[in-house]
Amino acid sequence: MDIQREKEFNYVPWVIGLSIAINLIVTILFFMPEINSDTSFDLTILPLLNAIFNSFTTVFLFAALFMILRKNVKWHKRFIFAAFSTTALFLVTYLSYHAMAPSTSYGGEGILQYIYYFILITHIILAIVIVPLALISLFRGLAMKVDKHRKIARWTMPLWLYVSITGVLVYIMISPYY
Repeated sequence: MDIQREKEFNYVPWVIGLSIAINLIVTILFFMPEINSDTSFDLTILPLLNAIFNSFTTVFLFAALFMILRKNVKWHKRFIFAAFSTTALFLVTYLSYHAMAPSTSYGGEGILQYIYYFILITHIILAIVIVPLALISLFRGLAMKVDKHRKIARWTMPLWLYVSITGVLVYIMISPYY
């Protein structure tokens, strides 16, 4: 007698679809002229919210790492969900700002300019990469594919931390020019 197994959730199409959609939307907004928004709302609050959400993501990721090192899977999951939540909120404010506001140029000079652009470029490249890595890590963790989850999470965690920390640094460095 064969025991029927539950069909496993195929997360790969979701990872591919979400990764393409998120990165495509961000790319389109980069090249699209801003929406003419005649509003008295101060849009410069949105980059501050971006930095706040990135800060919370950093704290949640460190807490998740701390919890899993202590073998507390329950709290590790909770902090990962919190990191995904603040990342999603970041994405909403980021997309809103870049849809309605003109690009802000960095006004610094000298060595700070080179440091800023190095941080910005590495942040952007790794932000593109982290989308599928974080989603694969999440789905493997939820499916309790522990060995596969660990293999990719060893890369995902430091890269996601780098992206969230450098997001805050980029804001701090460019904020005087808003």
